Amino acid sequence: QVQMVESGGGVVQAGGSLRLSCVASGRTLVNVDMGWYRQAPGKEREFVAMTRWTWSGYTSDYDDFAKDRFNISRDNAGNATYQEVNKLEPEDTDNYYCDVHVNDPIPVDYWGQGTQITVSS
Repeated sequence: QVQMVESGGGVVQAGGSLRLSCVASGRTLVNVDMGWYRQAPGKEREFVAMTRWTWSGYTSDYDDFAKDRFNISRDNAGNATYQEVNKLEPEDTDNYYCDVHVNDPIPVDYWGQGTQITVSS
């Protein structure tokens, strides 16, 4: 079982920035994928960005909308991921969820409780 604590959401004006944090615990996390999704009420959960474990280190990938304004990172111990969100737009208003994806022994996704970003125009 994996537990996550998310933080960093808030209310900001358009053009502002925030830094989301997700700290996980409960098992060895260095060799798992950690990242972020977002979801608005009544809509499907949307992929934002992910750090993926490889034998040569972590790689990052982003959805197209996030490539230029979002920056995901991972701490060296592997149990935390951070997401800088810049030049925020009202369309970025969503609940942002941390995802821990493990493949051992079977593929499982663990989700945090979410942290809300609200962007005012």
